[in-house]
Amino acid sequence: MFVLRNAAKLLFGSGNQESMIELPQGQLYLVRPLSPKGYSELIFKDSAARIRRTAQDFHYQLVVQRVYEEGEAELLAEEEGEDAEIEGLTAERDEKTFLLDEALHFRVENREGSERVLCWRDLSGDAGDVYEFVCDTSVSPAQVDQFLLVARQCQYERKYRKPHTTAADDDFEQFEFDEQPIPPASPLHSPTLTRSIESSDSMFSGKHTANTGVKRETHTQVQAQEVTPPKPEKSMLPPKAATQPEATEILTAEVAELHFFDFPSGSFVLQDPSVTATVTEVGKWQYWLQVGSSDRDWLGIPVIADINPVFNFEFLSFIFNQFADDGSAYSWLLRFKDQATLERFQEGLLRALWEQLNEVKWTKVKEQDRDYVADAFNDLTMEDADEVEPEIQEEEEEEEEEEVDDDRDQSEHYDSDEEEDDVETKPKDSATNKSLAVGYKHDRSFVVRGSQIGVFKHTPNNKLQFSTNISKIETPKGKLFSPKKVMLHNEDRNMILQHETDPNKLYRMDLEYGKVVDEWNVHDDIPVVTFAPENKFAQMTHEPTFLGISKNALYRIDPRLAGTKLVDSQLKQYVSKNDFSAMATTEKGYIAVASNKGDIRLFDRLGINAKTHIPALGEPIIGLDVSADGHWVLATCRTYLLLIDAMQKAGKNEGKLGFEKSFAADSKPQPRRLALTPEHVAQFAYETGKGVSFTPAKFNTGEGSEETGIITATGPYVIEWSLKKVLKGIKAPYMIKRYTDEVKADDFKYGSDKNIIMALPHEVNMVDNKALKRPTRESIAGTLLAGAGGGRRSSGRISGRASGRYKLGKDDVVDSPY
Repeated sequence: MFVLRNAAKLLFGSGNQESMIELPQGQLYLVRPLSPKGYSELIFKDSAARIRRTAQDFHYQLVVQRVYEEGEAELLAEEEGEDAEIEGLTAERDEKTFLLDEALHFRVENREGSERVLCWRDLSGDAGDVYEFVCDTSVSPAQVDQFLLVARQCQYERKYRKPHTTAADDDFEQFEFDEQPIPPASPLHSPTLTRSIESSDSMFSGKHTANTGVKRETHTQVQAQEVTPPKPEKSMLPPKAATQPEATEILTAEVAELHFFDFPSGSFVLQDPSVTATVTEVGKWQYWLQVGSSDRDWLGIPVIADINPVFNFEFLSFIFNQFADDGSAYSWLLRFKDQATLERFQEGLLRALWEQLNEVKWTKVKEQDRDYVADAFNDLTMEDADEVEPEIQEEEEEEEEEEVDDDRDQSEHYDSDEEEDDVETKPKDSATNKSLAVGYKHDRSFVVRGSQIGVFKHTPNNKLQFSTNISKIETPKGKLFSPKKVMLHNEDRNMILQHETDPNKLYRMDLEYGKVVDEWNVHDDIPVVTFAPENKFAQMTHEPTFLGISKNALYRIDPRLAGTKLVDSQLKQYVSKNDFSAMATTEKGYIAVASNKGDIRLFDRLGINAKTHIPALGEPIIGLDVSADGHWVLATCRTYLLLIDAMQKAGKNEGKLGFEKSFAADSKPQPRRLALTPEHVAQFAYETGKGVSFTPAKFNTGEGSEETGIITATGPYVIEWSLKKVLKGIKAPYMIKRYTDEVKADDFKYGSDKNIIMALPHEVNMVDNKALKRPTRESIAGTLLAGAGGGRRSSGRISGRASGRYKLGKDDVVDSPY
């Protein structure tokens, strides 16, 4: 007799996560037909397969769980102890979980006799690797057929985000996968494998071939077969190429290879060995990229920021995204024959992109500024993982080995006299969390929600605890309003607020009383676009003044002045339309100001011209931060971040910051464009239906602390860049975590580079950055892939953990729908 180990203790955390169908007996194998690691591995000698719901609508898991002979579980429990018995539920030795997505190519094969085999791709393995569940003879064919039907229904629901009952019978045919015959799970001898791969072609699966032979005990030789590169799934095939608009000018036209990013294999697949990539002007500040060969057009797209262009000279390639009308995203790669060809194409493409964003002709740009733009779009992070310095690898391994207990995905309603099991995650109003202010002087965070502010205490064990709710934000005359921007001030005792419809006024809230006590008229003719502290840590002090900008002016605000509060003697106004949008200050009070045009100015003080002017790449800058010492400037654009080294490395001003002394005309600071890889952008869009749109990025900060991380978010993804990895030139130097809702605002806890505070529409969380994972298909798809099972006791009650999500206890959560 076989039993599931500790089945009675398996907590799914939600009534929606029951098993829908089950095959009670079989063996699970991992088969690697092409791998030198070994041909076949028996994962579970005895196991059960089931399809299970998850906490998210239209998402399901294929789960294979180990079963034990009667008495075996108790014996293991005695050997390992009770704690190991509970924690073992989530270990890979007891359960394997897979998101039921068509990328698995889930299928069933009948073998000689009555043997039925379920098979699906190992998406995290090498090409050709598959999992096989070999059904026991006690499992009837009807059970297997019904299991296959349910699997197809689940795949349909995930793909179309609607119930399978709305589908016709023909709609399920797309989930019937005609593959090579499923390889036998346990051959008597492993096959031999020979590969011949040019090292520089390792990123292109379209170049890979391998010969495989299987030797039987009868010594009959199976004929070797060439393994062809994987073809994109039907669902992943790009749309039909759009008709190219009539061109008024050809900017560039070059011959290249065309590769398409295949989601399941995680590699670029060769589509056409010879295409012509043409960039043309098709209207006023409108440009077009057309890729085609003599017999077909592959794609045609407008040249805009969303294509997320990356040039890699090591592989002589250009990688970019294509977005379809339905929001689907695809990733392409053009590979050129030599560097000169790639440089010609790059100049034409960047000219089109820059002119489209700036509405200024490229020929009017200075040569050094053109080089600055080109450098920013080059892929500076293409080193392989095995070239990473050992200490960085060790840090990553340590982070992955540590189990994160503080990972929280949900909040519950806070009530001072609530029952311990009273969980309420729905808001009581239509408002959502909008912005976040993290305290420096005191361990508090403030979350703006409509005309309310929630106050949260940072506990010693790095959690958030609801403290109080400021229920009404009103002007001194009693007019209710929702702040557009907030800033903590005067040792975190005050908060400066800006009214959304009155840009010429600011308000001071006394946080001890929880009410607005002052209304300041900044200037009758000069509005406030945004404001910032006098210096980076000014809110730790009683410093009364702070800085502000309008579209064309930079100035100091002094609340102690009678009448208007703008200090006329420290006003710097520009005649030209600079369209300022963001500002930040260093510890010494140096000032960085950015604009919607995308350029950045660095000042050492108010009232003078900028010491350094950093050219625009094109996209408007929506957020700005600087390191405390002024060494690094961090700008946020919608689809990328820009990290700029403001320290001068040569010349007469060597060792000086760009805030203090101007850079020489021929030595602009080297830009580092921090962007998600096009492949990850495409996967994000596939999962969420949206493109990239970053929240304002921030460094971790604290007096005497070194900046080591950068935090931002896009849609439901929190993203942290490691500054060390960025500067080492490591590929994809960021970690991610997916939530079910959009992340509205995020920041590091003051004085920490580990604890991240974030506001979701109806939740507020603090998480350890160890909860973030490397961007893989599994982590991008979300915690749905993390598996179910496992219970943990918290504050005297059991919290179930299912699909990587916690059902939180009272002490685990904070109020957000105040």
